[in-house]
Amino acid sequence: MKTNKTIAFFDVDTQHDFMSPKGALYVRGARTISRNIRRLIASAAQQGIRIFSSTDAHVPGDPEMKVYPPHCIVGTPGQRKIPGTLLPDHAVVPTTRKLPQSELKCTLCHQQVILEKQAYDVFANPNTAPILRASGAKRFIVFGVATDYCVVAAVLGLRRRGYAATVVSDAIRGITPEGTEKALEGMRRAGAKFATTDEVVG
Repeated sequence: MKTNKTIAFFDVDTQHDFMSPKGALYVRGARTISRNIRRLIASAAQQGIRIFSSTDAHVPGDPEMKVYPPHCIVGTPGQRKIPGTLLPDHAVVPTTRKLPQSELKCTLCHQQVILEKQAYDVFANPNTAPILRASGAKRFIVFGVATDYCVVAAVLGLRRRGYAATVVSDAIRGITPEGTEKALEGMRRAGAKFATTDEVVG
């Protein structure tokens, strides 16, 4: 893939609680896609392609804690990103407050922008949409977990806002076969494309 400022990578929830077998909400099989995820991140880093990374950033008492066991609690090991997915040059964008324009621009001085969230949909962070607009990216390469929750929410959110989205088929993993198939079909209907890691990194 040629270096192009209109292309960005979108790394969804590659955190220990989802990706590591001992994580609080391990997505079964997620460990098997870790190598491809690291390859994608390394490729973007080498080519100077911006990476947007969504991360759950929960606090005790969040609404999700009524549905799921505590997971990705801020400051815990489970909330951290897995090795190979965090660049030294990164900025963290909170979901708890809307950033002024000056701060939004500042985040785009970094190669990796981490978008915190407390819901499935990364666009629930009030800063996500304006940061993506300001980035100039038109096409997003999407990967991570879980296919049938946060990945599909990210892809549909991108498509609704007019962005092209390519889902890396061997760098995503879902929770249930039925939910995953429904999510894949929904993304296809929304106009998302699919590619393998080899096709993306070349």
